[in-house]
Amino acid sequence: MGARSLEGKVALVTGGSRGIGRAVAERLGRDGAVVALTYAREAAAADEVVEVIRKDGGRAFALHAELGRRGDAAALWSAFDAGIAPYDPAGGVDIIVNNAGIAHIANLAELTEDGFDEVFAINVRAPFFIVREGLGRLRDGGRIINMSSGAAGLAMPEAIAYGATKGALDNFSLNLAKELGPRGITANSVAPGIIDTDANAGWLRGNADAAARAASISALGRIGRPEDVADIVSFLASDDARWITGKVIDATGGSAL
Repeated sequence: MGARSLEGKVALVTGGSRGIGRAVAERLGRDGAVVALTYAREAAAADEVVEVIRKDGGRAFALHAELGRRGDAAALWSAFDAGIAPYDPAGGVDIIVNNAGIAHIANLAELTEDGFDEVFAINVRAPFFIVREGLGRLRDGGRIINMSSGAAGLAMPEAIAYGATKGALDNFSLNLAKELGPRGITANSVAPGIIDTDANAGWLRGNADAAARAASISALGRIGRPEDVADIVSFLASDDARWITGKVIDATGGSAL
């Protein structure tokens, strides 16, 4: 896969202002795609990502999107239509990366109905309707990439709802692959393990013991970086991955082997 492999493509990356989403947005921008990245609250961070992509010679714009509520997908796509017009008058999209999500740490006894509803609304409901509302814009031969988690295949009672949302997302990818395959559209999940992001900073950074334990889980002996995941997404978004669909790509660095 060569440089600028996504020239002429348009990508939507939800939750693109920080962490894995930021790394994905920047990588797809370097690959040549026009990148629309969404943010919920961190406008300055999203603008910074856009600026980085543009300085690298790419094209990008940021969209404010509050996910997890009724009408969120329609509002997102309305903002996308306005933002993409200067770059692509046809208004289509080629790559949808459903990255935005929240972690919810609670076991079965502690989990509230509100907590359950929130994590499913953001992690499952939003991607479902973003894809459904975007199908009229998604061009044939497109790519849908859902950000799952290694937690979907592990017993983690302390994050029971979170793991369930990622399992649901994997099944969503499987069904999308079957339904949209006749249009040449692929759908896959990417399942990271422990990644050094701001979301994990509270327990990971500055704690040598925690960092050592996290690194020991991977067969490669280190903690994952956002770029490790972004490079996999880049591959799946490219034509090189045209024959891969309906799969969960393990991005845990061989964790818990």
